[in-house]
Amino acid sequence: MTTERVYTIPLRDVKNVPRSIRAPKAVKFVKEFLQKHMKSEEIIIDSSINEKIWERGIQKIPSKIKVKATKDEEGVVEASLETN
Repeated sequence: MTTERVYTIPLRDVKNVPRSIRAPKAVKFVKEFLQKHMKSEEIIIDSSINEKIWERGIQKIPSKIKVKATKDEEGVVEASLETN
């Protein structure tokens, strides 16, 4: 049985860190958010999420990002960018 959820992850708190580390910090924040909400330690983030965060460079991250997370029987969560 797999669980699939769509989350809108706010990245506004990441904008309070120095400009030179915003994008890497945002990727870590997405991973921590999914660990907390999907209750799993093993998170696999798709490259589409990474590309969306880094789209405008290291300093100008998006204010929020919409992610689709799928958890399988072993507890592994795979996250990808939600397309409307």
